[in-house]
Amino acid sequence: MTVLKAKSLLMLPIWFLQLGTSAKSFLDNPLLGSQRLNRWGLHRARVRAAGALCGWRRWRLSGKVRADWREAFDRDGFVAIENVIPPEEFAALRRAILSYEGEAREMRQGDAITRRLAVDPQMFHAVPELRRLLDRKDIKALFHYVAGFRIAPLHYIQTIVTHDASNEADPQETLHADAFHSSLKSWLFLNAVAADEAPFTFVPGSHRLTKARLDWEYRRSLADPTAIDRLSARGSPRVDAADLAEMQLPAPRALAVPANTLVVADTLGFHARGDSVRPIERVEIWSYGRRNPFVPWLGGDPLSLPGLAERRVGWLWALRDRFENVVGQPWRKVGVRRPVDSMD
Repeated sequence: MTVLKAKSLLMLPIWFLQLGTSAKSFLDNPLLGSQRLNRWGLHRARVRAAGALCGWRRWRLSGKVRADWREAFDRDGFVAIENVIPPEEFAALRRAILSYEGEAREMRQGDAITRRLAVDPQMFHAVPELRRLLDRKDIKALFHYVAGFRIAPLHYIQTIVTHDASNEADPQETLHADAFHSSLKSWLFLNAVAADEAPFTFVPGSHRLTKARLDWEYRRSLADPTAIDRLSARGSPRVDAADLAEMQLPAPRALAVPANTLVVADTLGFHARGDSVRPIERVEIWSYGRRNPFVPWLGGDPLSLPGLAERRVGWLWALRDRFENVVGQPWRKVGVRRPVDSMD
């Protein structure tokens, strides 16, 4: 008991400082998971403050975003852009990506396997069309707006394979929010996605912090984090139809889209990978951007500078490899692969 108290006293300043960061786990930080503090409004205050700052930053970024894209995103929390690349350019880009060989990592979640190849200097050299795409001013402006920051996302070539041999459920198939604050995820699909083949699914309008959503956030913050599912307790809340009704939200929408469609979403909104009636393999350009939600300024991220931004994925993988015993490393090395090579 004395050892535990001493550890708590040592950790208390860190736990306190985390209140002003993107830290979200009610299990790992007893201040975030404190039912007493949350009854007094701690979690609700963090959600509201992060939302207000994001709204202010987006207002300042809005002028550079195409009006139709901005209106669709503001309404729904995502925007789906078909034929985002001219067809002849898309065909060449798709061929180059599918034939590219690079260091790959894989992760299994339930019956799904995800493979990722880093979009790094080596890939940009081999596939210059990819750099031109990601440097497009209209796409960068949209990414900045959705992220709420003028930062460079992390980019990967991602392959999803479903119905692999496993009796476990894929946690990505349950509607959830990634965190208590806004962040960017995007998918540029290199294959067509059918409505019954694990489509990206989103609850329209669920990115908005309405009174009903804030009330729901307050109620969920009062739960004992050891008595709810682990992913929710770690800050990525799972929801069902009753929760959506409580928040006065519509049914989720599954996005069946053709190849060459870019979907950009705020993962504060509730989303999931839809169910698939058959095994599928899908390849996409996947991008992700998240920053401390309480930072008021738009830029100032040195790791977003050209020459550094495209090396971050390799650095992150290496860092997790080095400290695997402390932070874990779900992404295992599988050697040099193409996106479409068979999974191990």
